[in-house]
Amino acid sequence: MTAIAAAGWYRWVFALGFSTACLASLTVSAESSVWAVRLNGDAVYLGGTVHLLRPGDYPLPAEFELAYEQADQIYFEVDINSMNELSTQAQVLQALTYNDERTLESVLNDKAYQALANYTARVGLPLMMMQKLKPGMIVTTLQLLEFQRMGFTPQGVDTYFSTRAIDDAKSLGALETITEQIGYLAAMGEGYESEFILMSLADLADMEVALDAMITAWRLGDMASLEQQFVQDMRQQAPEIYESLLRQRNWRWLPEIEAMFGDSETEFVLVGAAHLVGDDGLIKLLRERGYEVAQLQGLH
Repeated sequence: MTAIAAAGWYRWVFALGFSTACLASLTVSAESSVWAVRLNGDAVYLGGTVHLLRPGDYPLPAEFELAYEQADQIYFEVDINSMNELSTQAQVLQALTYNDERTLESVLNDKAYQALANYTARVGLPLMMMQKLKPGMIVTTLQLLEFQRMGFTPQGVDTYFSTRAIDDAKSLGALETITEQIGYLAAMGEGYESEFILMSLADLADMEVALDAMITAWRLGDMASLEQQFVQDMRQQAPEIYESLLRQRNWRWLPEIEAMFGDSETEFVLVGAAHLVGDDGLIKLLRERGYEVAQLQGLH
């Protein structure tokens, strides 16, 4: 699981003109979603990731490979390799299931429940079998079905480099725990379940076109587009989610990243692209603290 939100929720699964397939065949001079952060000659690389990709989205922009090759340690938002452990799956199920008298039908108003029932019927999922699942789990399930239909796989940037790092015997690190990330997902929609479901269903309707635009901006390191697509809508439509999933987490990660300077190793920190851009993004926060921050540039 990765950071996910209600207003444009699917954009956080990616966390996150031409189609991506067209971009992959072009050679253009551009910036990237990889930054070098320097202080007194020491460097830490930051990479904005897309958590799900299609086979045609590879190879990744060359700047990711450059930063990876320079790094001794690779950091992710969370320990990716523990996600498939049975204990983690049991923890997810426990956190995302109602363990009291509540059901989806009891927490949703009639409009939201009927809209959800209509959608799940169209995709062949019997809603009565999912009554004890919390809205965060319901929406994630529906989005993953849409991603699969569009050809996306779990082999995103994070998974790709986690596998590479293990093969290359590079050290791995994480900025937060599995328990913390499960908690974010379990809390999605808490207290405003009906609005959350209706917003998420609306997002599903225009997902395919929006994802192409998002991946294009990510490949080219277009900070203005990344901020507009990942951050601005969320900040305006769902300020509570913006606060908990983006701003607060960035501030918690900041001292961990700063602690990486001054040692003998080079780190490559991979986080969802939304965490790097905007007024509360890691790039601006680090610049304000006196670090030299520059986007890597080259041929894509």
